[in-house]
Amino acid sequence: MQKPPDHAYPTHWEADVVLRDGGTARIRPITPDDAERLVSFYEQVSDESKYYRFFAPYPRLSDRDVHRFTHHDYVDRVGLAATVGGEFIATVRYDRINDQGLPAKNPEDDQAEVAFLVQDAHQGRGVASALLEHIAAVARERGIRRFAAEVLPANSKMIKVFTDAGYTHKRTFEDGVVRLEFGLEPTEQSMAVMRGREQRAEARSVQRLLAPGSVAVIGAGRAPGGVGRTALRSLLDSGFTGRVHAVNHAFPEDLQRLRPEEVPAVRALREIPDPVDLAVIAVPADSVPDVVRDCGEHGVQGVLILSSGYAEAGPEGRERQRALLRQARSYGMRLIGPNAFGLINTAPDVRLNASLAPRMPGAGHIGLFTQSGAIGIALLSGLHARGPGDGGIAGISAFVSAGNRADVSGNDLLQYWYDDPDTDVVILYLESIGNPRKFARLARRTAAVKPVVVAKGARHNGTAPPGHAVPTVRVPDSTVAALMRQAGVIRVDTVTELIDAGLLLASQPLPAGPRIAILGNSESLALLAYDACLTERLHPQSPRVLPSAATPDDFRAALAEALSGDGCDAVVVTAIPWVGEGAAVSPAESEGAALAAALRTAAEAHPEKPVTVVHLAMDDLAETLAAPAPASPQSPQQPKAPAPDKPARPAGPAPARPADPPPASTPPAPPPSNRARPLIPPGPPPTLAARQQAPARDADAATVPRHRADPLRIPAYPAAERAVRSLAEAVRYAAWRREAAEPGRVPEYDDIQEAAAGADIDRLLDRLTPDAPTGRSVPVPAQDAEALLARYGIHTRPVLPAPDPDTAVRAAARLGYPVALKTTAPHLRHRADLGGVRLDIAGEAELRRTYAELTDFLGSPEELRPVVQSMVPRGVDTVIRAAIDPAAGAVLSFGLAGAPSQLLGDIAHRLIPATDREVDEQIRSIRAAPLLFGWRGSQPVDTAALAEVLLRVSRLVDDHPEVVGVDLEPVVVAAHGLSVLGATVRLARAPATTDLGPRRLPVY
Repeated sequence: MQKPPDHAYPTHWEADVVLRDGGTARIRPITPDDAERLVSFYEQVSDESKYYRFFAPYPRLSDRDVHRFTHHDYVDRVGLAATVGGEFIATVRYDRINDQGLPAKNPEDDQAEVAFLVQDAHQGRGVASALLEHIAAVARERGIRRFAAEVLPANSKMIKVFTDAGYTHKRTFEDGVVRLEFGLEPTEQSMAVMRGREQRAEARSVQRLLAPGSVAVIGAGRAPGGVGRTALRSLLDSGFTGRVHAVNHAFPEDLQRLRPEEVPAVRALREIPDPVDLAVIAVPADSVPDVVRDCGEHGVQGVLILSSGYAEAGPEGRERQRALLRQARSYGMRLIGPNAFGLINTAPDVRLNASLAPRMPGAGHIGLFTQSGAIGIALLSGLHARGPGDGGIAGISAFVSAGNRADVSGNDLLQYWYDDPDTDVVILYLESIGNPRKFARLARRTAAVKPVVVAKGARHNGTAPPGHAVPTVRVPDSTVAALMRQAGVIRVDTVTELIDAGLLLASQPLPAGPRIAILGNSESLALLAYDACLTERLHPQSPRVLPSAATPDDFRAALAEALSGDGCDAVVVTAIPWVGEGAAVSPAESEGAALAAALRTAAEAHPEKPVTVVHLAMDDLAETLAAPAPASPQSPQQPKAPAPDKPARPAGPAPARPADPPPASTPPAPPPSNRARPLIPPGPPPTLAARQQAPARDADAATVPRHRADPLRIPAYPAAERAVRSLAEAVRYAAWRREAAEPGRVPEYDDIQEAAAGADIDRLLDRLTPDAPTGRSVPVPAQDAEALLARYGIHTRPVLPAPDPDTAVRAAARLGYPVALKTTAPHLRHRADLGGVRLDIAGEAELRRTYAELTDFLGSPEELRPVVQSMVPRGVDTVIRAAIDPAAGAVLSFGLAGAPSQLLGDIAHRLIPATDREVDEQIRSIRAAPLLFGWRGSQPVDTAALAEVLLRVSRLVDDHPEVVGVDLEPVVVAAHGLSVLGATVRLARAPATTDLGPRRLPVY
């Protein structure tokens, strides 16, 4: 890790963090300019907290104290502060000490004493825990490996901060003081604790935006029309259950209520006497900073900025956007936008439509996030067309369209939806991924409990969309898709496919396998479905074709028979209008409604298998299947009543959770509950506040709500290919879920020298990049690269330069015959087809002759740069690469060397760190994999040795983020063992923070 000179202000320690209650704070180093802030902060701390800090009454800080607490060398003495609105709310500091507990004079001393002070008004918000994560990371950067803290026994809150952090600690009691000592190396438990806190805090911050008790629309004009007035109208038409205010500085002073909405109207936010939870801002970009300042001073929890004119408008707008983000976070607010379309929450006790959408979507179980307002409109319209109304198949739980997503992003929504009991399927439309490593981690965890469906725009142009200040992707889109699938994400290409897959996953149980039964009254349509199944690598049975005059009862019987059999895992029903003499249904009901009722009856009897319908010219069938089933004595559809101990939500403060049960008088009924898999315990869902107090849990914990299904809502598609493609995605996702339940492991190898490799990397970076900026990579000299790889048990075959024939002969004598003579010129590297590689040279005479032929035919030794290498056992030439892509994260790649990988792109990719199971699948997933396993009678090669090298490369890159590129080519895999014949390594100074560091909000 690069260390700046003493006293240099370490800007990379600055961070914005989300606290336990969903608010934000800024953590930064304390400077001498903070003297007045420190004194003001200390005056607001209670005498009891001061006593706990100094073990004695300490009413005020002396000038000497102020100087000591604000002057640091940022190496042996460091102080950090958490700030809100520019003022301190908490501080932490460490002082390096020796083994006797005295100030350290030796830079090799690796212990420090740490102490906290948190303002009483902010205790319980998780400030100390966040500060501990950051001060521990700072200490590790400065070579400190242990913290010591002395705490009074009565200070139980601070003791809990230390003991709950997950570090390995030792606790002693002496002279009336509790002494805690703990190592700072991250452990599995400490990472789990940190990420559990991160999830709960970020989920809570989103919940505060989605379930406000009061909303102010700032910029609502007096005349109808305009963005602000449209947002106000949407808010009121949705039936929002909280308070609403219209704010516009141009309102006349005597205007009390805005008509015809009859909404309280004020000229400034400060005129609203009650708290405001969410501000919807629709004013020109030049006026937004003043509005955000007013929001911060009024204590608003979050802002939704509909205004445009930011990063999408060019460099000047991008700087305006960054300043806006800094301003919002300085007041502890989360921000959606700018240039946002809005957010929606359909929970019956919230009914929030703070967006420009013309209608309130129906309530359901699909969570929807988009970065594009246009795509958001398309998705909402498409879902409405497929199943309008509350409880329909296309209902949503929440919708967020974040625009430029300067702050709140898809990662935040994944944190929220992960354990949201009202969301069963997550749909994301992304144009850029700001933190790919974190996205992969969150997507994998969420996909383990509910489907995550993603469509990604801006896949091929190599540039970020306007307004998205993020790194651009360098790997092919097919690679991004493969990496998403590894994380359990269902990757689709179009908005239509997003809706198709989302509807099936939201309504049907997951299939147990790929066996598909097909039945219907059209042979042609059934054959189209059969062909589509084969295209998607499913296992279809021969279609069962019913007569064209088949009645709804015939369909019911055929479907029931298919579902009851053991030979299928899902059923595709194809239907065309009834053809024949007489009436197939009674005159009182439509043909589609009758068929829908019959299919529902059969599906309800077998809720463990999914059913999907393909229809032609039967829109009434699709509409009936998408709508909530009619109430019946056997299938009551009644609104939920509130829990006996929970009153109806009053119009006022925001509820603890947008999914709290609605009052019995609330007109809209929630969507039907899960009939197929009652995995959610009966009773009202737990509040988010209650979940925040629970311990961090595993992604597979049984308490996390699982995918619910309702056999009475069956998705219908107008084309067989669309239905089968959605079903195939469900099959593949279900298989991933089964495999994820028993994940592989990242093996530990006893011969890996992680610490020594880290020291080597530091020395190489200091030597190779003394002035290079962070992120710029440099190649490592061959000898150093070989030594670094050897630290991880990856041994390369020696290569000796041969600038002339005599040197080549000496090199061969040193290595031992037979040898290979190879050129290393870039245009001939690994090009045996051009004659740049000569193998099996048995003696000196042959070597001299070959050397002459090579230089005569291809060029001078200066151009060719020939080398000599000993021969290895024959095998299959492969290539192993690892790289850090700014938009995909750390990627491990494998393929066969030469034409398969270079010409055909036959390369398999996995995210790092890769597990043993993932690497085994990676080796088998390339199209040329049969060559490794004895194709056409050839001898199988040692794939176990190959997997081990892949895992070791994965470990190297994962352990050391400074290693940004590893290229092993060729790796010759023989029947027993393998040989690495060529290796290159690239290093770069690692970013100051990664997803493995202390939690922090990104800055784009």
